[in-house]
Formats: sequence, C-alpha cells, structure tokens
Amino acid sequence: MKRHVIAGAILASVLGAPACAGGIELSKITLKAADGSEVPAEVARPSGDGPFPPLLFIHAKRGYEGDERAHVRELAEQGFLVVAPDWQSGRFIERWPAAHNPDTEMDVEAGLDYLKTLPDACKQPVGIVGLSRGPYYAIRLAAKRGPEIAAIVSYYGHMQNPNAPEPDQLFRIAPEIMQITTPVLYLIGDADYELRRMNGGRAFYALWERGIPVEWQEYPMARRAFDFRPDQTPEEKIATRHARERAKNWLIRWMNLTPEMKCK
Repeated sequence: MKRHVIAGAILASVLGAPACAGGIELSKITLKAADGSEVPAEVARPSGDGPFPPLLFIHAKRGYEGDERAHVRELAEQGFLVVAPDWQSGRFIERWPAAHNPDTEMDVEAGLDYLKTLPDACKQPVGIVGLSRGPYYAIRLAAKRGPEIAAIVSYYGHMQNPNAPEPDQLFRIAPEIMQITTPVLYLIGDADYELRRMNGGRAFYALWERGIPVEWQEYPMARRAFDFRPDQTPEEKIATRHARERAKNWLIRWMNLTPEMKCK
C-alpha cells in the first residue's frame, strides 16, 4: 500500500495544481495498481476544514467522463472526500466492455488504499458509491476487505459476475453476496432491464435473509441509468434528486457521521 501512495503522490505533483470549482478542489492523480499498472484517478475535496468522511466512487463500464465527474463533484459538495479511480483508460479498455477484466479490480483497490492514507480523510471505514458495473467491484472488495468498508450505495448494480454463464445471470447471485456483511442500498428504476432488476432483487432477499442491512429503492417510470440520461424525463430528474439524498442519508447512517457531515 505504501508503494501505491508514494507513486500516486509523485505523479499527482507532475500533473499540476488542483482546480477549484464552487469551493470543491478537484485533482487528477495517477496511482499504481498491485501489478504495477498506472491508474488514472480523480480526487474531489470539499470546501472548508477537514477531516472529511472518505468515499470511493466506482464508475460504470461506459467510462469515466463528464457525467461521472459531475456526480463526484456532487458528493464532494455534500461533504465527502472522494477518490474516483478510472479502471478502464489506464488499461486501454474501450467503453462498454462486455466482459469483466479481473485485473481492473486492482485499480479500484488502489483507489481504496490511496483514499485511506489521505491526511484529510477521517480514519474510519470508507463508503462506496458505484454505478452499474461499479457495485460488482464494490461487493468483491467488501468480501475481501470488509472491515474497511462501512457502506455501499449501488446504482442499478451488477450482483453477479458479468463473465458468469447465462444460467447464473438468470438464476443466481455472485457468491460474494453470501459473504459480505456491509450494508447495501440498492437504487434502480422500475423500467430498467428486467435481468438487472431480477438479479438485484435476488441479492436483496439474500442479504436480508442473512440479517445484513439492506434497502431497495425502486423508482416509478425511471429507465436504465435514470440519473444521467441526456433525455431525462421530469420523473427521472426527480428520481435523481431523491436518489442522491437517499444515498447521502445511507452513508451518514452507516459511516456514523454527524448531521454536519463530520466524523464522530
């Protein structure tokens, strides 16, 4: 972990000074994964004095672009110190990959390692917000390093290995669901793909049966990726605002934060 942090700090200084937008400090850095691969990442720091609650943002397979950056900025505006590793571009993976590349899990884990060492991050378990493919990384990470993760927010997330055969996609959930003890909030539109709703629903029931804190929020008239669609309907815009508040409250609860977004 120390090697990752040193490499990230050195490369961050090479990339120049952070930019500020609305009081939020945005920085581009480069981390090192466990296999030595370079991992582009962004850090968003809230305005004011820290320490701040630490949050790992895991993007979807569409890539890390303007919509993702806007979401990260929103999270920082709420008071979270956010690290967002880009698990695609550093490995030259094209947008929308069908298969899951297990090596990219090291990129996400490098983001977690870096986040935990930031001097203005509270020394406590981190929260995770993931989109689509992102929550699969989150449950894999929670199965491996559960005590270091306080809560997961899943936006319409994969609850099965994308490489699993079709029967597993239809009728089974990822084995990590039966291992994790991390609280999970699942957000999805009722017009999302049926398979995603089925898979997520099975994960919800499996977690609840095991006594793991889990909540399911389904939004009426909300389609796939309701929170950043360019053709958002009025209902989807409201669903987005509601989802952002639900996510914040879930993280406050399980990260044990004060109403002022401070760590206890």
